[in-house]
Amino acid sequence: MKFLTFIAILALIWVIGLFAFADRVRDFTPAPEPERADAIVALTGPSAERVNAAIRLLEQDKGERVLISGVNREVRRQELRALTPGSNKLFNCCVDLGFEAEDTLGNAQEIAAWAEAKDYDSLIVVTSDYHMPRALTEIRAAAPGVRLTPYAVETPSLDNSRWWKAAVTARRMTLEYMKYLAALGRATVGGGRPSTEAAPAEKAA
Repeated sequence: MKFLTFIAILALIWVIGLFAFADRVRDFTPAPEPERADAIVALTGPSAERVNAAIRLLEQDKGERVLISGVNREVRRQELRALTPGSNKLFNCCVDLGFEAEDTLGNAQEIAAWAEAKDYDSLIVVTSDYHMPRALTEIRAAAPGVRLTPYAVETPSLDNSRWWKAAVTARRMTLEYMKYLAALGRATVGGGRPSTEAAPAEKAA
């Protein structure tokens, strides 16, 4: 009986945590105007909007450079440039591409190495709203001395207080919550995947 009570309490805590996580996700958008940082980093995702948002911030002089982390190795610089707004001159001079990261933990390691190489102390982090808590957790663990400012891209389907009533949004939020808990656990114990020396991000032309 005590064991069942313990399991029920754990389940209740998990559910409360999920709804608190969902509220936090929704609070990230609309993203407020960020203060200027040393640079901007964008974590690639299912659409080009994350990258587009980072380029717009660069155009507004919110940072010195942009790192696009997690670029597919098969994507050429010119192809990525064609999908983004802004001038060719700005993209060519001030945007670096990172090809090493394959997941969020890899993004964090790639971003940390880039920030260290560039001697950056502050970054604006651009990713989707639901992905932001996990991204910040992983980057802070990889680069504890760097100040991070979130700039989230809104996911329209999650901008609803009843997200849990739709299977698609409930699944996305729940899966991301579980991944966030895993990232939080890694950061807490200081573990995770062994760090590898990532190749430097592609230099801007």
